[in-house]
Amino acid sequence: MELGKRTGKKAFIESKQLLKSANSTRTFRSEKEINLSIRSSNDYVDGLSRLPQTNIEKTPTPGDTILLIEHLATTPVDAKQIQKWTRKDTILSMVLRYILNGWPSKCPSEEIRPYYSRKNELCSQDGCILWGGRVIIPQPGREAMLNELHQGHPGITRMKSLARSYIWWPGMDNDLELTVVNCYSCQENRKLPTEAPLHPWEYPSHPWSRIHIDFAGPFMNKSFLIMVDAYSKWIDIHVMNSTTSEATIAKLQQTFATHGLCDLIISDNGAAFTSKEFADYVKSNGIEHRTSAPWHPASNGCAERAVQSFKEGMKKIKEGTIQEKVEPFSFQLPYHTTNNDRIGTIRIANEKETQVTSRFSFSKYREASSGETTKTKTLSR
Repeated sequence: MELGKRTGKKAFIESKQLLKSANSTRTFRSEKEINLSIRSSNDYVDGLSRLPQTNIEKTPTPGDTILLIEHLATTPVDAKQIQKWTRKDTILSMVLRYILNGWPSKCPSEEIRPYYSRKNELCSQDGCILWGGRVIIPQPGREAMLNELHQGHPGITRMKSLARSYIWWPGMDNDLELTVVNCYSCQENRKLPTEAPLHPWEYPSHPWSRIHIDFAGPFMNKSFLIMVDAYSKWIDIHVMNSTTSEATIAKLQQTFATHGLCDLIISDNGAAFTSKEFADYVKSNGIEHRTSAPWHPASNGCAERAVQSFKEGMKKIKEGTIQEKVEPFSFQLPYHTTNNDRIGTIRIANEKETQVTSRFSFSKYREASSGETTKTKTLSR
């Protein structure tokens, strides 16, 4: 089959069929002419139109720069200063000599040990010592670098993260921590530490063993001494015209005359409880006295909760004087006339499980062992 004079698309189709034929003889005759007609719609693109352009402008790629600090004019220190300080420093000059001439088989001194442990990672560049990609800063330039890292008060963690990317010297982390600790603004605006879990007081073994005391007030133009038994939650309330040690001791003496002496008194660090007169009083009566932690009123939480309950109850009583409000409030307080969740019944002054007599008790009588009808009585210790 010979390829004659053809034009356009038909010539391409015949050429394709001829090349696919297995029995065809592929020959080329120079005297034969093939005329190709390319339409203006560019249906057939020749290879020359797809050649890459040779006149494209390329942006030059900068070379690798090891010490970027030498190209900045506003840095705290520059490469020339580091080189000068390194040469004058006794330790760093020795380290630089070891880097260039070889390290000894053993560490020569303790001052060299931080560098000796990193000897395989140390190198020098223009008289400066580098640990990997971090520049080792001599002593004269460390304070300037600490001040630069502390700009904006980023905190210890961020300062360490930033410093570990560029610089190093022995004890750098400790110097960063001291910089933040000695900064007044950082310490003034730092977050409070996580509160430690409260350790509850041990439950007493018998009534009136440990009592918690605290002052409520000034409240309604008066002060009140609140006393709470940790075993039975019994509350005694005294109206105070003064919160001195003498007045406090007088009210304690009145309560102890009724219920007996306790073993332990818990109070805050008020002046009335930390005076010499109060210390002598509890010591002479064989009572141990402990104070709560300063600025942590929760340590005396039993008394604090009793003060809150007392104030809430007093606000609800609208009629009468202060003393008239306190007396029924103290007597009819639920702690006195209802069962305790811990011990089942109120036991304030005796190991026998007896209930306190209240006005509600007159409607209930119990048969005594002698056969007589008696009312439940309050026992004292």
